[in-house]
Amino acid sequence: MKIARAFVAAALATMLVGCRTAREPLPATDPDLEKEIGDIRAIDNHAHPVRVTQTGEAPDRGFDALPVDNMEPQTDPVNLRTGAQAALDATRSLYGDNQRSTKEQVAKQKGDTYPAWVLDRMGVDVMLANRVEMGPSVTAPRFRWVPFADALMYPLDTAKIAAATPDRKQFFPLEDKLLRSYLDTVQLKAPPATLGEYLTKVVTPTLERQRAGGAVAEKFEAAYLRSLSFDRVEHAVAERIYAQRGAPDDASYKPLEDFLFRYIAGECGRLGMAVHIHVMAGAGGYFDVGGANPLNLETVLNDPALRKTNFVMVHGGWPFTRQAAALLTKPNAYLDFSAQTLILPPATVAATLREWLALTPEKVLFGTDAYPYTDELGWEESGIVSAKAGRKALAIALTGMVRDGEVTRARASVLARMVLRENAKKLYGL
Repeated sequence: MKIARAFVAAALATMLVGCRTAREPLPATDPDLEKEIGDIRAIDNHAHPVRVTQTGEAPDRGFDALPVDNMEPQTDPVNLRTGAQAALDATRSLYGDNQRSTKEQVAKQKGDTYPAWVLDRMGVDVMLANRVEMGPSVTAPRFRWVPFADALMYPLDTAKIAAATPDRKQFFPLEDKLLRSYLDTVQLKAPPATLGEYLTKVVTPTLERQRAGGAVAEKFEAAYLRSLSFDRVEHAVAERIYAQRGAPDDASYKPLEDFLFRYIAGECGRLGMAVHIHVMAGAGGYFDVGGANPLNLETVLNDPALRKTNFVMVHGGWPFTRQAAALLTKPNAYLDFSAQTLILPPATVAATLREWLALTPEKVLFGTDAYPYTDELGWEESGIVSAKAGRKALAIALTGMVRDGEVTRARASVLARMVLRENAKKLYGL
């Protein structure tokens, strides 16, 4: 009898342990898969690295054509706020706890090798650098150039269209300045008399010079300036607007902008460069979120004249991530998830990634949007935060797909490499 009671008690204990174990949730990621993802040397599709400057040299401002670090106050996402834990953890991982080992000291010690040292800490092999110009310390092969093309859309006076919001008042003078530099390079003091001459003497030579200088893509920040709805416009219509000169208002200027955007995109395809477009809610309290909806680009993606141009929806269209996904069936449409991993939790990004990977995994690119937001959250720290969160999100997404039988464990490894580097290698011919 005692033996029977002991047997029953042991059986009940085993059942209770089994029930308790069954109720315990599985970890969000498979540890082996997460480690594998952490070991892959990534290609960062989108970032704004800062060049090392010498003593007495002005601080580098070439990291963006439209820097967002001096805009009117807005309600910042938590991770971008002063004292954010993610930024503090990134600083510690880069420079340690020794207060004497500051960022400035490390940068001075590393010299021109400092930006590449940061890439190593991020687990990044190659970073696509959105910069006005490249320069010492930010060079190939670790950094590949993505210059800015928006200024080429504005050959006429921008005074009226700049007056719409405080953000535009800050941004359009910067675009005017960049256009003047492009004109200087082709030895012109002003845009030529006709649109045809502007295309052949300014736009095409500028793009060809940038391609020859190593550019793999051209970047449009147009969502900070206007809607992403670029209509198809006949050359004659654009020519008439150009010939009138003056300072057109928004409605009058738009057809010329639309024509020039599509012309630039077509030239990029001819030259073998992709077109990167900011497609996400952006910085600044006056940003037109609806105007950045990726569905605005559908007529561009459907234009037979532009099918040889590959378009990358930078930042994946958040908050319109499903709209962006719907466009991935277009043969020349791609996207990355840069910046999402900086402001959103990995689990949130993972849900989006899982949808994208179930649809068109060969179109999804890893990116960080490493950017010098503040002294505390520089391009180094934001790159670390975003890279870490991006890998975590990818691990969560792929773990869920394996557990639900959507892909095999072996396929998950293939998908991880595709997202982190193979898709970008193929797209840019790296």
